[in-house]
Amino acid sequence: MQYALLIYTAEPTEAISQEQIAAEMEGYNGFTERLRERGAMLGGEALDSTATATTVRVVDGRTITTDGPFAETKESLGGFSLVEAADLDEAIAYAAMIPGATHGCIEIRPVWDYAASAALEQPEAAAARN
Repeated sequence: MQYALLIYTAEPTEAISQEQIAAEMEGYNGFTERLRERGAMLGGEALDSTATATTVRVVDGRTITTDGPFAETKESLGGFSLVEAADLDEAIAYAAMIPGATHGCIEIRPVWDYAASAALEQPEAAAARN
């Protein structure tokens, strides 16, 4: 099953040293390599700060954009990893390897399987037509 590991950490309020950035990146590179060795890493990216975000809503057919994130929070979504895991326990083990888990939190969300969902709906749709 696929899981998205959403990495939430506090946004920096002051400059971070190059040494701190390098140490954090080394941790993330190690995490990524461990999951690649297991064949579990499907993808992932770091995200820019919330200051660069744009929020989009469509109201009565009109597109409305707002600079910044949807909500003001202390922690923001900083990146994600998409992994293949046998079950939630394995996804939790992977999430615990993410360096951001030591100073933020990791939200685990199963990826919705559209194909399986469509297969489940087909018998119902057929019955409704009969």
